Amino acid sequence: MPQRAQRLIESAKRLPVPEGTWAVGAGLIISGITAYAFQILSFRGLSKTDYAALNGLWIFVFVVAPGFFLPLEQEVSRAVADRRSRGLGGGPVVRKAAIAGVALTSSLIVLTLVCAAIFPLTERLFHDQSVLLICFLIALATYAVQHTTRGTLSGNGRFGPYGMILAVEGLVRVIPLIVLVALGIEDLVWYGLALAIPPLIAALVALRGEKHLMDPGPEAEWSELSTNLTLLFLGSLTAQALSYSAALGAIVLANGKVEREAAADFIVGFFLARIPILLFQAVQAALLPKLAGLAGAGQHADFRSGLRKLVIIVVGIGMLGVIGGVTIGPEIGKILFGDSFHLDRVDLGLLFAGSAAFILALTLAQALIALQGHGRALVAWVVGLVVTVGVIAATAGTYFLDRVEYGFLAGCLAAAVVMAGLLLGRIRTATPESLERLVEQIEHEPLEI
Repeated sequence: MPQRAQRLIESAKRLPVPEGTWAVGAGLIISGITAYAFQILSFRGLSKTDYAALNGLWIFVFVVAPGFFLPLEQEVSRAVADRRSRGLGGGPVVRKAAIAGVALTSSLIVLTLVCAAIFPLTERLFHDQSVLLICFLIALATYAVQHTTRGTLSGNGRFGPYGMILAVEGLVRVIPLIVLVALGIEDLVWYGLALAIPPLIAALVALRGEKHLMDPGPEAEWSELSTNLTLLFLGSLTAQALSYSAALGAIVLANGKVEREAAADFIVGFFLARIPILLFQAVQAALLPKLAGLAGAGQHADFRSGLRKLVIIVVGIGMLGVIGGVTIGPEIGKILFGDSFHLDRVDLGLLFAGSAAFILALTLAQALIALQGHGRALVAWVVGLVVTVGVIAATAGTYFLDRVEYGFLAGCLAAAVVMAGLLLGRIRTATPESLERLVEQIEHEPLEI
């Protein structure tokens, strides 16, 4: 057996999961729980129309910010980790990334203002609440700082502070809402700021006491940050857009007070349907790193077997979600969000089914990207998004919530099917070197939804 393969096998035996996996997993779980707390408090503290408008901000932020800044984070993490493995300081890379982040944020702010001036962006997305547009611009800046910080931390192997960022952001976001709801304050600007400002606070808290993150080293070239960056941008953006397409479609298509109130109930159902994602994050924290160890050790048969088991678990979680949504979903919604929540079992079942299909597509995408299939993953996400938009357009004239439910389900299923076909083809042609990259990706780029 080659010495390199032997070393990888011994490493896989010693480390069942990579360093920091559980710290990041705990941060993700806390982040997910506090996201639901934010939704529950907002629904209870605001009118339904204001709640729908606030979620226009939520969705726009969590499509655009991860779509553009998460790939930058991943490239910073990869480049810093590469330098660290060669005994070189990552400071120059981080400074280059900061410049790129400022340029990207400025461009997005200008583009947003131009779109708001030309198109009815505020009217359709924020339901005429112009203050939410300002909160969105603030969020662009705070998330640019946070994602650059996260890339720097993970690239340096500081996964404890990385997990802290995820947890602190959620906690700092929820605490002000508890005060707002307790005092009966319904001014939407405070809810918007509670969404936009915490990413910066969380980054500053996590950096406290951290040293040697910016060690000097050779001057960085832009090429150090450009590996597959365009494909990562496009893939991340389309994946996030597909993930939130149901809620975004409901917000944009809703006309008048009655439909906007119905959209508010639909958004609650949409977030209930994302509960299985919390379970998925707990599963991935334990199983994906083990899958990486098998791949890197050259145990290709075990890798394929492990991937099949992971897919079965994901499908099982999705099926449980659909059953739960149809049977007890409305009751859970009333318990969490109050008696003013109204959405029937069929709507919840369709939303849970769409979320299950999306989780499956996301699982397959991670394996495909790890095998250097960035372009193929992008193709699958684009197909899913095109199918979603196509179904919504083709059903014009029917009830607007039915349109987005069927569009969401069809799009996510299409993405999963295409992703599966492309992954099978990639695995058949994968080399040991490309499989080893799976280890590097999971060690230095913790997966987040």
